[in-house]
Amino acid sequence: MSLPASALPDLAALTAATNDNPVADFTDTPLWLTLVKALLIFVYLLLSTLLVIWFERRVIGRMQQRPGPNRNGPFGLLQTLADGMKLMLKEDVRPKASDVIVFTLAPLITATMAFVSFAIMPMAGEVSMFGHTTPFQLTDTPVAVLLVLAVAGVGIYGVVLAGWSSGSTYPLIGGLRSSAQMISYEIAMGLSLVAVFLYAGSMSTSQIVAAQSSLWFVVPAFFSFFVYVITMVGETNRLPFDLAEGEGELTGGFHTEFGSMRFAMFFLGEYINMFTVSALATTMFLGGYAAPPGIAAINGGMFDEGWWGLFWFTAKLWAFIFVFVWLRGSLPRVRYDQFMRFGWKFLIPSTLLWVVLVAFFRAGQNGWMTFLPDVTVAGRVFPGSSLALVGVVAVLALVGGWMWDARAERKEAALHPHVEDEIDPYAGGHPVPPMPGQRLREPSLSAPALTGTSDTEEATRG
Repeated sequence: MSLPASALPDLAALTAATNDNPVADFTDTPLWLTLVKALLIFVYLLLSTLLVIWFERRVIGRMQQRPGPNRNGPFGLLQTLADGMKLMLKEDVRPKASDVIVFTLAPLITATMAFVSFAIMPMAGEVSMFGHTTPFQLTDTPVAVLLVLAVAGVGIYGVVLAGWSSGSTYPLIGGLRSSAQMISYEIAMGLSLVAVFLYAGSMSTSQIVAAQSSLWFVVPAFFSFFVYVITMVGETNRLPFDLAEGEGELTGGFHTEFGSMRFAMFFLGEYINMFTVSALATTMFLGGYAAPPGIAAINGGMFDEGWWGLFWFTAKLWAFIFVFVWLRGSLPRVRYDQFMRFGWKFLIPSTLLWVVLVAFFRAGQNGWMTFLPDVTVAGRVFPGSSLALVGVVAVLALVGGWMWDARAERKEAALHPHVEDEIDPYAGGHPVPPMPGQRLREPSLSAPALTGTSDTEEATRG
């Protein structure tokens, strides 16, 4: 796509600004402080996992009108700890036909890869720790988001190797189904994030959060957010997309033969992945650690500085976790072929079209679309190009919905041909009972009377 000459200086300035400060500033962060932050993030994730398991069981219990865990500790808070101790003390059984090394390596890959992705998440802005001012983020790179996608791709190996190394049929099928599902939805997930890269002008997580200081990307990149929320549920193998663990089909899926701490590693990896994809959604679309717009303006932004960022980041994170739990307690499992068809035939093509539209309008924002005025609503400035993009997508969605409904009506009509509301039971020469919902028409003059006499007798009498 060729850009007008007037657009080149603005794009060049944006590129220069991005290159001057591509990542977060860690100049005042010694090595020992980095290790301390790594330990804090590790403890944060472990405690969050213990809490989310209890939270999920209690919330789904309330949804289904049952109490949930309420015995161990106050409100059942120690039930997850008791379950963890049971797994640690349980006998470790390994199938005779399994591969010893790979059988042990698979759960370790799944668990460790889940922790690695959280290293680039900015959980707060600059904070003061032990006399040093440092971002509450373990590390940052100019392509930090690509690192998350790459680590998620490596995590697939743990699932595939678990199914293969078990030496059993059902785990192998579950591993293959899970790998196909995760790879398919990672494509749509990666494409949904391209629009955010175009708006932020960077793939660094810290710079993406900084670019949302005036407007969260959930507004201009609303379709990317919609696609990402669907793909993150499919990526984590959670209901209604837990097709790799269909108990009625595969017993337990790829981890059927795993027990004790090996199973605990898969269990831990699944819940850490929930936090990872939720943290990425918070960072990419909801302003990261920034306070909500109304609260950020209180007392000159005092609730939007320092350690307050960790509070807002955690609150947004748990909002996504509640959506995970809500879906599990509300929706049934979809069919595998329906889920894969939805990913390949709808999500990926529609996301590709969305990325092209965003690139087109972003280029026009600095060129031929400069005549569109910006709109200010409640102190927020909405670029005219973004509003035009929303309008175009809305029109396309209406046209697509109309075409979809028309296609569905034609398909329904083909499956269920039109049936008359009123029929003549003797129209074919012999009585025919009515279909459900039909009425009997008054018998025609040629129809024989129901008197019990035959046609020969009627003719003789005549």
